[in-house]
Amino acid sequence: MRLAIAALAVSVSLIGCAMEDAQVPELPDPPMAAKQPKDLEIHGDVRVDDYYWLNERENPEVIAYLEAENAYLETVMAPTATLQQELYDEIVGRIKQDDASVPYEKGGYYYYWRYPEGGEYQIWARTKGAVEADEQILFDGNVMAEGEGFFSLRGVDVSPGHDLAAYAVDTVGRRKYTRRFRNLETGEDYPESIADVTPNGAWANDNKSYFYTRQDLETLRWDQIYRHTVGTDPSTDVLVYEEADEEFNTFVFKTKSDGFLVIGSTQTLSSEYRVLEADNPTGKFRVVHPREADHEYSVDHLGDHLYIRTNWKAPNFRLMRAPLGSTDKSAWEEVLAHREDTYLGGYELFDDYLVATERRDALLHVRVQPLRGKGKQVDPGEAHYLDFGEAAYDAYFNDNVRTDTKVLRYSYTSLTTPDSVFDYDMATREKTLLKEEEVLGGFDKTNYVTERVEAPATDGALIPVSLVYRKGLEKDGKSPLLLYAYGSYGATIDPSFRSYRLSLLDRGFVYAIAHIRGGQVRGRQWYEDGKLFKKKNTFTDFIDSGRYLVEQGYTGSDRLFAEGGSAGGLLMGAVTNMAPDLWKGVASHVPFVDVVTTMLDDSIPLTTGEYDEWGNPNEKEYYDYMLSYSPYDQLKAGAYPNILVTTGLADSQVQYWEPAKYVAKLRTLKDDDTLLLLKTNMEAGHGGASGRFRRHQDTALTYAFFLQLVPKG
Repeated sequence: MRLAIAALAVSVSLIGCAMEDAQVPELPDPPMAAKQPKDLEIHGDVRVDDYYWLNERENPEVIAYLEAENAYLETVMAPTATLQQELYDEIVGRIKQDDASVPYEKGGYYYYWRYPEGGEYQIWARTKGAVEADEQILFDGNVMAEGEGFFSLRGVDVSPGHDLAAYAVDTVGRRKYTRRFRNLETGEDYPESIADVTPNGAWANDNKSYFYTRQDLETLRWDQIYRHTVGTDPSTDVLVYEEADEEFNTFVFKTKSDGFLVIGSTQTLSSEYRVLEADNPTGKFRVVHPREADHEYSVDHLGDHLYIRTNWKAPNFRLMRAPLGSTDKSAWEEVLAHREDTYLGGYELFDDYLVATERRDALLHVRVQPLRGKGKQVDPGEAHYLDFGEAAYDAYFNDNVRTDTKVLRYSYTSLTTPDSVFDYDMATREKTLLKEEEVLGGFDKTNYVTERVEAPATDGALIPVSLVYRKGLEKDGKSPLLLYAYGSYGATIDPSFRSYRLSLLDRGFVYAIAHIRGGQVRGRQWYEDGKLFKKKNTFTDFIDSGRYLVEQGYTGSDRLFAEGGSAGGLLMGAVTNMAPDLWKGVASHVPFVDVVTTMLDDSIPLTTGEYDEWGNPNEKEYYDYMLSYSPYDQLKAGAYPNILVTTGLADSQVQYWEPAKYVAKLRTLKDDDTLLLLKTNMEAGHGGASGRFRRHQDTALTYAFFLQLVPKG
């Protein structure tokens, strides 16, 4: 069947952009992947997967199919080439070419990153004694990335003596890094390198011992902690800890106090931590508290205590502390109590202050709590909160590397406020703006409006929705609207600023974030009500949010768009199946759409560690429930919205074959003339293209996909 392309010829004068005047050519038939049926049987149920063979990454026929889909997308989207370039130029044109971070001081050095004019990657640098002193470049990502199709520099970690640095590089996009060490006095690397590891690691206080994390090379589960001595052969590295439980990942870090090295082992519902004095790298780690089912906790250190954020008898978490050396919860002392209406998030420890993030009334709050006396006690009556003054926003801690200060550094942003860095004097309550992200091209935040509304869910729950649009919006149903959500793992998508969204807002779009169940915007129960056997709440919340926005006139049923990625791509697949007539267009990025098959394959990265999120389909009740919403399995013959699917060949989090199979199967079932496009980045993984400019080629493609579909009038 030839794909009708009437939608491509639609005038988009309403939104201020036009497609090329050239006559739209007749399109070729879309690629059709060969069917090679494979029976997948469990619990007496047989599923026939015609496209299982697409998981053969090295098969030339698989590569040929992916490349054919890419060529087809190029042909279909060719009439938008001018628009894509216009969007890309706008997006990149708003980015400050020579941007830099706010320096922070540690050990007499001021550390920061910066971008050179036109540079895709960061330069990591420092000055000594004063910010204005001569710059020393530690790493230049642009030089290191030369000749690479993909480049990621992570795990940059300067030693306690400030004369060495560990760093990790991935040039494939599959999260297999090579760890190296650099002498910062000479600028030369030590001869050893450690391949196929994670970017996670931490220095001991002896300035030569470095602890790092290895991963299983097939599943990529972080499973081993090693100790390396700089300048020695990695084959002599010492295995310090191995995590045997396939549902747990392990990692290592150093407390903010620099007093302890910490090994964490975590899975969705349980955690366990081990600590070792950082002055004694060859010593033995001791367990803070043994792992227990449904007990999550984390650890930091200040003075004579370990501080422990825990959900022990506290579903919304509380903060406790334990004397150094204790190994039993009976010694834990409550610092911040559990509250039914408040979810306790992260925290920062200072010698005289404790700062914590809290979620209440579906908003984030930052609490500043003085610590008094020799025992560093808290008086809840002395606590105060930062005032942000907007209806919807995000705030987070930023480079608080020392405890001996009364200054809290934090970042603040909203849908209309670019990312801003503040220093806040916790004693005087004065805040100083150090930097606001500069948006070029004449951006004026007063031209935009942000709102927070609540959409009623089918079961009566109220779903917070954050919106932003240009001033003067008439709620007459004529504005296109892009609705975004994630909705898994308890991840809360707070409303933050992204300059590239202006290209939609300035063309009349409303942008909205639905804070659906599966996240934690309303506390822990909001997450519990969006996982396992309640996972469908995530999908119906998104659908109910879309319908509410139509009912309220923010958009119309013929111009409502949806976007999500990864687990949010699962969301896109589910809502497309459940309410196909609600969406004009859907962009599904690296989507987790073949839920049952993936969760039955424990050789795939992330599978065994996620049974508590999705369920274990080896158990029939979970299998049946997951099968009832799995987007790939629930595809049926019928009409579908316009769909753009993106993936990366090297993706290790959601394997490329899930979206490829999804598109291949849907091509045989859809009986309409809407667009169905698949783009595979052949040089990238889960995060897409690397580089601060190049990645926006995909942004421009996605936005052009939406814009071409907006009806006139």
